[in-house]
Amino acid sequence: MKPKIIKTQNEYSAALARIEEIFDALPNTSEGDELELLAFLVEQYESKEFPIDLPDPLAAIRFRMEQKGLKSKDLVPYIGSPSKVSEVLSGRRTLSLTMIRNLSEGLGISAEVLLRKPGASLDSNALSLYAAKFPVAEMAKRGWFSGFRGSVREAREQLEDLIAAFVAPLGQDALSPMLSRQHVRTGTKMDEYALTAWRIRVMAVAAREDVPRYAEGSVTREFLRDMVRLSYLEEGPRLAREFLRKNGIHVVVEPHLPRTYLDGAALRLPNGAPVVALTLRHDRLDNFWFTLAHELAHVALHLDTGKVDAFFDDFDGRAADKFEREADVFASDALISSREWKESGLSRSHSESQVKALAERLRISPAIPAGRIRFERNDYRLLGNLVGKKRVRCLFTTAGEK
Repeated sequence: MKPKIIKTQNEYSAALARIEEIFDALPNTSEGDELELLAFLVEQYESKEFPIDLPDPLAAIRFRMEQKGLKSKDLVPYIGSPSKVSEVLSGRRTLSLTMIRNLSEGLGISAEVLLRKPGASLDSNALSLYAAKFPVAEMAKRGWFSGFRGSVREAREQLEDLIAAFVAPLGQDALSPMLSRQHVRTGTKMDEYALTAWRIRVMAVAAREDVPRYAEGSVTREFLRDMVRLSYLEEGPRLAREFLRKNGIHVVVEPHLPRTYLDGAALRLPNGAPVVALTLRHDRLDNFWFTLAHELAHVALHLDTGKVDAFFDDFDGRAADKFEREADVFASDALISSREWKESGLSRSHSESQVKALAERLRISPAIPAGRIRFERNDYRLLGNLVGKKRVRCLFTTAGEK
């Protein structure tokens, strides 16, 4: 037969028969070369079709214990506690990634045996590099690790497993804190790992929502003005969320993590659907409506046009770059058009009655013009009883609320 890559059982049988025929061929002859090549091809086929099973992980651990003269208590540094050692060795507890890493590094048991995956390794990767830098205690407190009910110490002992499950809906690529196409607006040094954890949480919650397909380009000033009219109603913020979801835009409310200083974000899911996330860090109606409009402006101006994939915003300072200034102008004009604002005269002088009169005429919440006056004057003592303090969070519960 002419030697070739073996793909079928018949080709395998034919190769074995030919090997038997020329088994005694001398090296460096034509038949000797043929025998060597056929033997290689048969070996390749057998390794693919008849792989040798890897040893059972528990058998490998017990074998290594016997080799090194170790007792169960000697495994505590690798597994975590005497009770966990007992549970692992009895088969009542599966090995976590953290345990596997410790056993592999400490006892020299190969990762492919412990993972039961040929060729597997535990080389440094995004998961192991970044997991320990996340705000694990806060994530556990908020119930972000599905099914986990243990202590913070226990969370740290099985951290890689918990983080792996946490990012699973989006894939490990979501772990990278330094996305090349994300934009952070903040005047304060932000914890990039806390920001990454918050982003993953928000996107995972959004991915579970069932919304219609989003049509790019549908967020216009007219679209936003239709939404802003809902501010006239007591349930306006909740109705706005429903309005946006019906138009294919995910809306997630998730409080910010410490050291992220966020008010809101505009993101894109892997399928291209936009996500607006709000922290309600400032529980006021004026902040809610401006933040919502600002993030939707990013969707219209920057996400839909492919300029950037994610924006993270706080509004404790003035916009310092083109993208943010564009979103600020777009949002302000959608809330109250520049013509209406100029005609109102409120930028020059104001009173509560004037603010209420403009809001009534435009059929919007008085918190919106009151908030604009406070921002333009850079005086947040003004009109405090019109900005809707503590009127937003009570309308929402958690990120998982439908």
